[in-house]
Amino acid sequence: MTALPQSTEKKLGLVIDLDTCVGCHACVINCKEWNTSNYGAPLSDIDAYGAEPMGTFLNRVHSYEAKQDGKNAQTIHFPKSCLHCEDAPCVTVCPTGASYKRVEDGIVLVNEDSCIGCGLCAWACPYGARELDKAEGVMKKCTLCVDRIYNENLPEIDRTPACVRTCPAGARHFGDFADPDSNVSKLTAERGGMELMPEQGTKPVNRYLPPRPKTDVTGIGKIDILAPYLDPVPEQAGGFLGWLDKALEKI
Repeated sequence: MTALPQSTEKKLGLVIDLDTCVGCHACVINCKEWNTSNYGAPLSDIDAYGAEPMGTFLNRVHSYEAKQDGKNAQTIHFPKSCLHCEDAPCVTVCPTGASYKRVEDGIVLVNEDSCIGCGLCAWACPYGARELDKAEGVMKKCTLCVDRIYNENLPEIDRTPACVRTCPAGARHFGDFADPDSNVSKLTAERGGMELMPEQGTKPVNRYLPPRPKTDVTGIGKIDILAPYLDPVPEQAGGFLGWLDKALEKI
């Protein structure tokens, strides 16, 4: 079995703003493209346009309808990928040492040359963040785009995970949680960033910023904001506009 480091120099991870995410799946598509074209074996798609399509993704977006006090319903888009847990059970169950957590930055990775595709790591992960690539016969997971974030051949603005770089709503943030002055640490403190399923004891690094209640928009409900625009439109305009409308009808 693989041992976890007692501590890591950095704790690289993501903050995902559930209040901002619009569920567009841009992060899913760019993650798929980058990790198919670059790091490791390609992410396969099997019978993609057939009756039973199957594919491997490192990032997925789930959408739910939630209700506040049983009244206002709102749609929550919930992106999910590997959380790079401090106490990662996927690492400690690996029989070949293929799964490991890096000391320098805390990223959890899979050495595909050593992976035998036994699936124990997927069984141990409480978040369902690992997928078996049936075409390659190895386990796949989010790498935080380790091949991008340290690549000095890329412009500095691109040295961030593909999902973060592509998010049009700015809902995804990348940084070092070990640094209290980092962007992700400040966001977590200011917005009450939450762990996913803390009762599992895995100490996930990634954090989620909770969505605001639907009615919490500048202190009033959204319907109140729209009210002036919801008045019924008269069938016939009066005054000057009415005269102009009739005049144009004769032309």
